[in-house]
Amino acid sequence: MTKKAIILLSGGLDSTTVLVLAKKQGYRLFTLSFDYGQRHRVELECACRISKVFDAEEHREVKVDLKQFGGSALTDSIDVPTHRSVADMSHEIPVTYVPARNTLFLSYALAYAEVVGSEDLFLGVNALDYSGYPDCRPEYIEAFEKTANLGTKAGVEGRSRFTIHTPLIQMTKAQIIKQGMELGLDYGLTHSCYNPNEEGMACGVCDSCLLRKKGFQEAGFFDPLLYQVNS
Repeated sequence: MTKKAIILLSGGLDSTTVLVLAKKQGYRLFTLSFDYGQRHRVELECACRISKVFDAEEHREVKVDLKQFGGSALTDSIDVPTHRSVADMSHEIPVTYVPARNTLFLSYALAYAEVVGSEDLFLGVNALDYSGYPDCRPEYIEAFEKTANLGTKAGVEGRSRFTIHTPLIQMTKAQIIKQGMELGLDYGLTHSCYNPNEEGMACGVCDSCLLRKKGFQEAGFFDPLLYQVNS
């Protein structure tokens, strides 16, 4: 029987690459996205479209209002950093970090997995190039996987052994893009910007846009995403 995979899908470059990798491995795809009050809601449209393109059996969009807590440039009235160098980005945990976001998302994914009978959760976190997020580190993923098997009915009864797959965690952005291109992924389906305009066009100068541009340049491929600022 073909295994089911829960894919945490933001609509971005990394999570879409992970989805394609899981599909190549023969998993049945169940995609999960979150409307958490983020300013870059255009990513939700991308996630829905990507799920259809790759024939996900089910796509769920869960509403979790993190704006009520704020504390992040993505959910609060805090300016998104722009025009930063990679050195500046790696100086400290950025204001685009959303408190406990991956912990919340993985918890929902775990609940979803128990219900549909999946043992495999796929997440597009990355610890190389630049991340700066404490909930993207390998030790965090290992700790959550242990918690998942200790704190679920399926885990305690021994019916399931949950695994959190993070195939990109030790890859650079350029390596990720090369992997996706080899799999035939159209990155024009994806969106990476933290601060798009009202029409959903990527700004081109936030950390996420700059790292995406850098990745495509280093990988030697054309980035199909349209930017307000191309330089």
